[in-house]
Amino acid sequence: MQPRRYLAALLPVVLSSLALIAAPMAAADKASDAVHETTLDNGLKVLVLPDERAPVVTHQIWYKVGSVDEPGGITGIAHMFEHMMFKGTENLGPGEFSDIIARLGGEENAFTGRDFTGYYQTLSADELETVMRWEADRMANLEIDPEEFAREKEVVKEEWRSRVRDNPNARLNQLLYATAFTSSGYHHPVIGWKTDIDAYTVEDLQRWYREHYAPNNATLIVVGDVEPEAVVELAERHYGTIERRDLPPAKPREEMEQHGLKRANLSIPAKLPHVTMGYKVPSLVTAEESRTAYALAVVSGILAGDSGARLNNDLVRAGKLSAASAGYNLNARETTLFTVDATPRDGQSLDEVERLLRDQIERLKSEPVGTDELERIKAQVVASDVYERDSLFYQGMKLGMYETVGLDYRLADRFVEGVRAVTIEDVQAVAREYFQDDGLTIATLQPTSSDESTDLPSPTGGIERVH
Repeated sequence: MQPRRYLAALLPVVLSSLALIAAPMAAADKASDAVHETTLDNGLKVLVLPDERAPVVTHQIWYKVGSVDEPGGITGIAHMFEHMMFKGTENLGPGEFSDIIARLGGEENAFTGRDFTGYYQTLSADELETVMRWEADRMANLEIDPEEFAREKEVVKEEWRSRVRDNPNARLNQLLYATAFTSSGYHHPVIGWKTDIDAYTVEDLQRWYREHYAPNNATLIVVGDVEPEAVVELAERHYGTIERRDLPPAKPREEMEQHGLKRANLSIPAKLPHVTMGYKVPSLVTAEESRTAYALAVVSGILAGDSGARLNNDLVRAGKLSAASAGYNLNARETTLFTVDATPRDGQSLDEVERLLRDQIERLKSEPVGTDELERIKAQVVASDVYERDSLFYQGMKLGMYETVGLDYRLADRFVEGVRAVTIEDVQAVAREYFQDDGLTIATLQPTSSDESTDLPSPTGGIERVH
């Protein structure tokens, strides 16, 4: 889904002077202060953020379930079920909800991640009730027709073929996570293993619906030109009549401690070789101190935050590598990976690529980052946060993501504050603590021959999208 990085990575907005910080910060009042929070009697949490700049509204419903919650044998069922949510209810035929939104001039879609599933519509504010009526209908009255399911399963299988089987870097990314994680739900991909996709049944989908698609397992986000009291009244009218359900108790999926470097190699037809390294690190949810997560986000920016960041400037522009990047998901529900990856130049060995990446990691440990470099990263964060507020969708995404992974939505406003508080010592401390071989997994792609594989960038953030 776009956007794939959200708050997990520092967006590449380039500011050349710290003097630019003052103006954005003056405008960046805490958005959460304007959020109106209500919980309906059936457990549905409702967050409303008024924004009167345009007569538009975004309506998002977030379910606290993703691929991390899937048991063995039905991996990818969260994504498969997301597809089925567009296939009709007791009151609407297959695709009819989408047709209604299109006729109203709006846009809609859905997304499944490792930690959540969400559905959204953006359209004229005066059509909010129409959206609520039919989204609530999907929550309460979905019909899973066996013929529609059989057809849609073929769609998902084709998606798997085009986005995974025929994409060497996506397969490498799957191998990295499957090797790094043993007991965590992050072990398997969001789209699921192919054998599990083949074996889905209607009963599997019905059970998933019963166990997870309940108002007390969801958060409703409405951002736009609305009156909060009116939104709550509409929510009561359409969502409030849906009965809450007993949710299955969550089973512990704590990742086993790693005690040494893991390696995996993928030898398949591909155009280009690739190296990807993943260090086990805490997220904002799992870190003992939030400062740790903010410091790791800053490290991601130092390595790959913009065209002047270290991986691009020191390795790619210098002609030492063909491409390189880094990523970190601040908002993961569980222990996650800080990734660093690269594509070699023609004739360059993967051992040499690994050495160059490791040199950059060791530099973070041994050399304090420069003050100017650190402040440049902070300037990017401030600008990114301000620019995101121009989008109703992004504002809703922030609220929904924080709430759904188990954080207070007010923490979204503290992201800039947290990053600005990161010190030179913090950067070096997290690099020394977490960038160790005991928590490292290295996966390599070694092409066996050239073919027509696309070598698309591997997915970041673990998001699958319907349309």
